[in-house]
Amino acid sequence: MSKIFNISEAATIGLHAMALIAKNPNGLNALHIAEITGFSKNHISKILQQLVKNGLLTSTRGPKGGFVLKKEADEITLMDIYILIEGDIDYNTGCKINCNQCPFKNCKLQIKIIKFSQKYFTTFSQC
Repeated sequence: MSKIFNISEAATIGLHAMALIAKNPNGLNALHIAEITGFSKNHISKILQQLVKNGLLTSTRGPKGGFVLKKEADEITLMDIYILIEGDIDYNTGCKINCNQCPFKNCKLQIKIIKFSQKYFTTFSQC
C-alpha cells in the first residue's frame, strides 16, 4: 500500500532511539534499542554514532555503557534529529515535471506540495 508521506528507516531509527534515550536518563545501549524497536543493532549503532558526532548524544563504552542525551530533551526538536540524519530540506521542491511542459499556467501540484512541506516541517520543528 502506498503512503503519502514517507520517512526513511534511518530517520525513523534516529527519532525512536532519541525518544527512548530521553525516557531513560541512565542511558541505553544499541542492543537494548534494537530489542525494543526490532531494527538491526548495526544500523542503530551507525545512526547513534552520527548523533554523537553531531552533539546530540554522548556515549560510554563498556558493559555498563550506552548513550545519553548531551542536551536537555526540550532543547532538541524532531527536526534537529531529522536534518542530522537526512540533511537539509528543500522546501521548494515539489512537482517533478519540467515547468515548460506543465499543462497548467501555475502548477497546482507544485503549490500544494510546497505548502504541505512548509506546514509539516514548521510543525515538526516545534516538537
